Order: sequence, then structure tokens, then C-alpha cells
Amino acid sequence: MVFLEELLTPLATSLHLPVGVLVFASLMIMGVVGHYAIYHIVRKLTTAADRTETQWDDVVLYAIFPPIQWVMWVVLGLLSLSLFSALDGIREALLRLSDTALLMLFGWLVHRLSRGIEEELLAEHRGAMTSSDRATISAVARLSRIVLWVVAGIMILQSLGVSVSGLLAFGGVGGIAVGFAAQDLLANFLGGLSIFLDRPFAVGDWIRSPDREIEGTVEDVGWRVTRIRTFDQRPLYVPNSVFSTVALENPSRMLNRRIYETIGIRYDDAGAMEQVVADVKEMLLAHDDIDKGKTLMVNFVAFGASSLDFFIYCFTQTTDWATYHGVKQDVLIKILKIIEGHGAEVAFPTQTVLLTPPEAEAPAS
Repeated sequence: MVFLEELLTPLATSLHLPVGVLVFASLMIMGVVGHYAIYHIVRKLTTAADRTETQWDDVVLYAIFPPIQWVMWVVLGLLSLSLFSALDGIREALLRLSDTALLMLFGWLVHRLSRGIEEELLAEHRGAMTSSDRATISAVARLSRIVLWVVAGIMILQSLGVSVSGLLAFGGVGGIAVGFAAQDLLANFLGGLSIFLDRPFAVGDWIRSPDREIEGTVEDVGWRVTRIRTFDQRPLYVPNSVFSTVALENPSRMLNRRIYETIGIRYDDAGAMEQVVADVKEMLLAHDDIDKGKTLMVNFVAFGASSLDFFIYCFTQTTDWATYHGVKQDVLIKILKIIEGHGAEVAFPTQTVLLTPPEAEAPAS
């Protein structure tokens, strides 16, 4: 700065202007030139980065631009403060503001870097990724940005001369009051955090609760609520705290789907029962879509009110809901054909009514 003043002193003398005015004008010109120079340099670097195989250079360029332009203006502002040596009080305030501005710009840069890393990790070109992994990456990125701004806020307050220790002490007392006032909000926040950590479900999962009327596909897991799309296409917003108090099923993580049906044949077909049961079991063992490694049972189970009942108990290979129903339909149709092949019929509720003929009247004497 002293060098610039000495360089411009002869020019200021010839123009009959204060040297400080020329120095300030020079700094502004340098700022404008530097602003556009950084812009064009970053554009050329971005073009070069697009031709590379890695995407991380794009992430870094995304993070540093435009914060680096504003850092240059803050630095030039700091250099110009020496021009106001007569205004010590104002200069002290401007120094604090410049420190605050640098901290905010640094926080902005790290925030953009976090966003860039998150978007890169979730990008489609990185290949398939499970919904739970995507949710974890998003959760860690959000949490890191919250921590970043909390720390940056404390440092900014300290640079402005605010007593951080006193603020933290007040925050401890105030935190208790806020905790009581916003306990539902905090419960939902902690519930969202537990979902991200425990992973009972993730975006894309089909979930349901036997305790509440909650069933559908998870569309989004936020910090306060989880959005579920029901099967009649209604959006359902559930506070995250609810999931810590209810039982939850996640059919999307089933290993198999079960077929459990009871079928009855007529009492008139009792002689065919043994062979029907044997043929149905043989059919299930030969079926390509039935998992033979799981429990498979076909047994005569009960004398019903109007039928002789046997049950089938097995598991399909698929967990897809629509495919499962196709397999189940195929199994039931084959059971009907087996029953008909043995000359038997599926029973339906019947009643046998016995009519007693009236007694003949005695002949008149």
C-alpha cells in the first residue's frame, strides 16, 4: 500500500488531488479488472475440467466461484482502510466487518463444496445405489452444513465482539425454555435423525404400520416429516416422532412372499383327499417360482361344516407384489385342475334338510 502511495504521489501533485483519492480509484480499477479476470480464468478452467474424466475438479470450481471474487473485494477493502487513518473508530468497525465478511465467504465456500460433493456422490453416472445409501449421503451432507453454519455463526459473533461464553451460558438457560416450547419440533428432528441412522426404511420402500393407518411408498424423508404416497395416490405426511412410537413393517425388505390358503372339497369326495394332497405338494415342489428352501406344507387339516379342508403353505421366489399375485394365481388354478382331475369338486356352503313325512291320520270308526 505504501508503494502504491509513493508511486501515485507525483501524479496526485500534478493533478492537485489528494493522493488518497488516486489510491482509492486505483484499488477500484484493480477490483473491476480482477473481478473479470477471475471470471474468465474460472471459465477457462471449467472448460478444461469438462474434458477430464474425473468430476471432482468441477466440484472444486463450483465451490470456489463466485466466493473467490468477493474475497478479492474484501481484501481490497482491507487495503483501502489505511486511507482512513484519521477515522480510527470507523476503521475499527470496518475491520470487524471485513473479518465477518471473510468468515461468511469461507462458510459459503465450504457450503458449496458440501453441496457439490453430495451431488457428485448421488450423480447417475456413478452407477446404481441403494435408497438407504442415498438417504445416508443426504443426511450426512445436511448435518455437515448445519454444523458448519453453527460454528461459523459463533465465530462471526466473536469477531463482532459478542461474548460467546456469555451467549453460550444464556443459551443453556434459553435452550431449556425453547426445549419445552418446541418439544414436538425437537422430537420430530430427533426422529428424523434416528431414521437416517437406524435405516428402518428409505426412499422407495413400501412401509405400513399395524398400529396406525400408515401404508404406502416412501417418497421423501425430511428432518421434520416423512412424505408417503398411499396406494390411492394420496400424499401422507407423517411426523418423524411417530415412527419411534409405532410398530413398523417394511415389506420391501422381505426375502420371500408367503402363500397360505385353505381349500375345501366336498364330503362326497373324501376318498380323493389323500391323492389330491399328494399331487398338490408334488406340483408345488416342481413349480419354478416356489422357493424349495423355505417351509413347504400341504396337509389335510380339518372337517369343516360343509367341506373337508386342506391347506397349502409355501413361499414364492419373488418379493414383487404384482409378480407374487401372478404366481399365486397360477398355483391356485393348478390346484383347481388337480381337484377336477380326481373327479372331485371344491365345496361351497351347503345344508342338508331332512323332511319327515307327516304321520297318517287314524281312520274314523
